[in-house]
Amino acid sequence: MNFYIVDVFAESKYAGNQLAVFCGAGVAELSEAEMLLIAREINYSETTFIRSPDPRNNGYDVRIFTPKKELPFAGHPTLGTAFVLQQEIIGEKVDRVILNLAVGQIPVTFNYHNQSADILWMRQNPPTFGQVLSAETLARILNLEVDEIDAKFPIQEVSTGVPFIIVPLKNLAALKKAQVNLDQYFQLINTTEAKEILIFCPETYSHINDLSVRVFAPSLGIPEDPATGSANGCLAGYLVEYGYCGEAKIDVRVEQGYEIGRPSLLLLKAQKNQEEIEVLVGGKVVMVAKGEFI
Repeated sequence: MNFYIVDVFAESKYAGNQLAVFCGAGVAELSEAEMLLIAREINYSETTFIRSPDPRNNGYDVRIFTPKKELPFAGHPTLGTAFVLQQEIIGEKVDRVILNLAVGQIPVTFNYHNQSADILWMRQNPPTFGQVLSAETLARILNLEVDEIDAKFPIQEVSTGVPFIIVPLKNLAALKKAQVNLDQYFQLINTTEAKEILIFCPETYSHINDLSVRVFAPSLGIPEDPATGSANGCLAGYLVEYGYCGEAKIDVRVEQGYEIGRPSLLLLKAQKNQEEIEVLVGGKVVMVAKGEFI
C-alpha cells in the first residue's frame, strides 16, 4: 500500500493536524481490525483509507480511524484525503472531489493558486442542537471559574455529523488556563451524546484571526487536537444560531493548536437559509511525506 502524510489546516509544513492516508490495491483487502491496527501504528489523531481508486456514485469510498475506533466523519481527514485524491489519484485539476463517508457524501471543493491546490472547502451536514449543559459542570471539568465562561451564550451539544460540546469563554487567559479534569470529564460523557469538548473565545494570538479554539478528545485517545474541522463546523453553526458575531452569516478565521505547538488556521463560513444552517469549513493542506507500507 502507498501512504501519504499531510498537514491539514496548515500554512506551512509541520503545523496544522497530521494525517496519514492509505491507498492502493492492498487497502481493499484490509479488514476493519487491520485498519484499526494500522491507525494505532501511525498514532495520529486520524488515519484514512481510500478503499478504491475508482469512484462509486461519483464519490470515493473512504474510512476514517482514530487509534481507538472508526469515525463516521471528521473534518481534517476529509480535507486531507480529498487533497491526496486530487494530487495522487486523479492527477489533474478538478473543481470538486466527493468522499463517501459513513455520514453520507461530503463534497470538497478546490481553489487553485498557480496551478496548485490552495484552499479546500468542505460542506458539512446542517448542524443539529442538543442538550444544554451548566456552566458549573463545565467549569469543574475544565478547571475554570464559572465567571470565566461567557454566560451570554449557552454551553450546548452541537453536531454536523459528530457531536461536540461547545463552550464559550470570555478571554484568551481562560482559554490558555483550561485543563481537563479526566475524572469529571468521563463522568459527564456517560450522560451526553457528545464526547469531545470545544472551547473558544474572541481573543486571539494573531491579530488577523477572529476566534481562538481548543478541542479536547480524551475518549478518542487525543488529549488535545491541533485542528478539528468537524468541531469547528459545529462551532460555525453555533455562531450563526446564536448570533455570536452579530448577524445570521459568518466568515471568520479561527486559530487552533497554539497551546500544543501546532498552530493551525481554519476558515469558517455559515449562514441560515430558511430553517437550515449551511456550513463550510476550509483550509490549506501541505504534503509532507509519501512512501510504501510493507
